[in-house]
Amino acid sequence: MRKRCLVVTGGGDCSGLNAAIRAIVKRASKENDWEVIGSKDAFNGILREPMEVVDLDNSVVAGIHIRGGTILGTTNKGGPFAWAVQDKNGIWKEEDRSAEMLRKLEFLNVQAVINIGGDGSQRISEQLYKMGCNIIGVPKTIDNDLGATDTTFGFPTAVEIATEAVDKLVTTAESHNRIIILEVMGRDAGWIALHSAVAGGAEICLIPEIPYDINKIIERINKRIHNLRGFVNIVISEGAKPLNGSQQYNGDNEFGHHDKKLGGAGNRLMHELQSAGIKTDIRVTTLGYLQRGGKPIAYDRILATQFGVKAFEMVLDKEFGKMVALKSGKIIAVPIEEAIKKYNYVDLNSDLVQTARNIDISFGD
Repeated sequence: MRKRCLVVTGGGDCSGLNAAIRAIVKRASKENDWEVIGSKDAFNGILREPMEVVDLDNSVVAGIHIRGGTILGTTNKGGPFAWAVQDKNGIWKEEDRSAEMLRKLEFLNVQAVINIGGDGSQRISEQLYKMGCNIIGVPKTIDNDLGATDTTFGFPTAVEIATEAVDKLVTTAESHNRIIILEVMGRDAGWIALHSAVAGGAEICLIPEIPYDINKIIERINKRIHNLRGFVNIVISEGAKPLNGSQQYNGDNEFGHHDKKLGGAGNRLMHELQSAGIKTDIRVTTLGYLQRGGKPIAYDRILATQFGVKAFEMVLDKEFGKMVALKSGKIIAVPIEEAIKKYNYVDLNSDLVQTARNIDISFGD
C-alpha cells in the first residue's frame, strides 16, 4: 500500500497557496511509494462525516500555480481542538476532537501531514506534533508575522495590491485637493502598510507598533496643505491605534473566531482629524479582502514552490515537528515551536523604518 501525505490549507487565504500545493504534489510524484491527498477547508474535511478528502495528482494540480486562493478551501473556524457543536439548548460550544482526528488519519493510512498556514495554523501543528502526529508546517500569511522566516508567501502579492491602490489614490487626492486614507490589513504587525507607504510615496504611515499622536499627524498635514490647496495620502493598518487608545473593532465575532474582527481604523482617523479642525475634504478607502485575492506575483509563486518542494523533502527525511522557512536566501527547516515563539513585529530600528523617516514619512510619533 502506498503511503499517503495529507495537505491542509488553513486560516485566511492568500496568493501562493495553490503554487505550494502544486509543488508538493509534483515533488511527491517522483516517489513511487507516496501519494498525496487533501482535506477540504483545513482539517474540517477530515472531521466531517462523511469525510471530505480529495486525491491530488499532477492532473489535478496542473496550472493551478497562477490562481489565487486554494483549491482545497480554507477556514479559520473549527479545527481539531475547537470543533463547534450545538447542544440541545441551542448553545454553541467548542469540542476537542484531536484524538478522533488522529485515529481518522491512521485509518486513511496518512503517514505525514503538511499544514500550510499562518501563526494560528502552526500553533495547531505544534499541538498535533506533541500528540504524535507526523506534521510539517509551511508558512503563509499576508501579514508577514511569523518570526522564524524572513518572508511568508502571500505577503509580497498583498503589498503589490496595496501599492497599486496607493498609486491610484495619489492621483485622485491630487486632483481634488483631498486627504485620502487607505486602510490595509495588519492586525498587530504593520508590514503591509509600511511597505506600500514607502513604495507608493505616502506622506503618513500608521502601524500597530507605533501608537499615533493626532497632533503629529496634523503637523504633517499642514506641511502639505495650505488654504485648502494640496493633498495628503495616508496608509493605516487596521490594527493601528491612537496614543492611550485601543484598536478599532467592527462588530461582534461569529462563534468560532478567536480573534476580534478589526475594522474602522481609517474612518476613526478621519473623524479624529475632522474633530481636530481639519477642513480639507477627507475620504477613506478600505482595501479589505482585495489584498488576499488575485493572481500571485512571480516572487510568491517561486517562494511557495520552493516551500512546497522543501516540505515534501522534509517528509522524506522525517523532519517532523518542523516548519519550512526562508533565512538569508536559503530554504531551511526550523522547529515549529521556535516558529511560533516570536511574533514578527515591525522592528522600529530597522533600515526600512529609518528609510521611511528619512524620506519624510510620518508615523504619527
